[in-house]
Amino acid sequence: MAHDQAIDEGRVPRQVDAKVDRLLVHVLKLPVEGPPESDGTATWPATTMVLVECSAAGVTGIGYTYSHAATAQLVQSMLAPCVEKHSALATLAAHGRMCRAIRNQGRDGIAAAAISAVDNALWDLKARLLGVSLSDLLGAARDGVPVYASGGFTSEDLDALGREFTGYRERGFKRAKLKVGRDPEQDRARVRVAREALGADRALMVDGNGAYERKQALQMAEVFATYGVDWFEEPVSSDDLSGLHLLRDRAPAGMSVAAGEYGYEETYFRRMLAAEAVDVLQADATRCTGITGFLRADALASAYGVGLSSHCAPTLHAHASGGSSRFVHLEYFRDHARMEERVFSGVPQLVDGELRIDRKRPGLGISLRKEALTSLSQK
Repeated sequence: MAHDQAIDEGRVPRQVDAKVDRLLVHVLKLPVEGPPESDGTATWPATTMVLVECSAAGVTGIGYTYSHAATAQLVQSMLAPCVEKHSALATLAAHGRMCRAIRNQGRDGIAAAAISAVDNALWDLKARLLGVSLSDLLGAARDGVPVYASGGFTSEDLDALGREFTGYRERGFKRAKLKVGRDPEQDRARVRVAREALGADRALMVDGNGAYERKQALQMAEVFATYGVDWFEEPVSSDDLSGLHLLRDRAPAGMSVAAGEYGYEETYFRRMLAAEAVDVLQADATRCTGITGFLRADALASAYGVGLSSHCAPTLHAHASGGSSRFVHLEYFRDHARMEERVFSGVPQLVDGELRIDRKRPGLGISLRKEALTSLSQK
């Protein structure tokens, strides 16, 4: 009995031959706090999470992605058979089966998001079965994970923007990012307000979401540099690799050009790096086929000698960074932080500009709030 209790508490590893016996998928939707939010090229009224539970030997792993509700159907119909009745520890084998299963659907977009949710759940399950945190399982390269606040949507007026960035300073963020590009004539004023609210001693970042044309982006980079901006994300479309290369070469000294959040597979990242398009590569484990794909992006970043920054999903990436040798920082995206705090208990806490992981808790260290499954569930 004492041994069984120790196993349940995660202090003793479980059988290594555990098989996945159940996969469940949920669609959760949380409306934004006010009118629809926007960036340089998109508008959204809500945050949608597709959440997967994988169970084996009485233990359940949690994984998720931020994607359209249709992602859940793909998980149920095509991916569940790839993992059920298979080893809960063989994450690479499961990843390969899933990638092969969606061959005729295409690996990008919703298919990659679906694989990501399941892959993330399998990694969480594996760590829980072994009784270690996911960060430790991946190598625990750092105790605290550097983060930057991410918000400053183009839908906000200047007063709201100033209050938001004042709040980031008061909460101890050392870096913060705002959206630009929807109305270039207003971008100077928006960056000025954000700088004044954040203070001169904190790093300021901007994200164009691909809204600018090349020469326009170069002009705006010079403007942003006067306010100490040191990060220009997607100044042009991520599909414009030569344009990104141009910005990387000609941006003001000290300003990093970043992109990669729309990478769904390693060939995307390889093309971007081979084109010398970025100073820092971005990767998102909720899009790039999960933790498995995120680790491959890190390996490519290491091979090309650039940094790696995670995109959104702060709870997941706090642990994923443990397996990254090139990790720079994590995006603490406002909407996703709000969603994860609503859906999970045990999310990593922000301390002095870093997320701190409780490495005594197995897996991602989180548990589902049952009331959230009821209140946010989409049929």
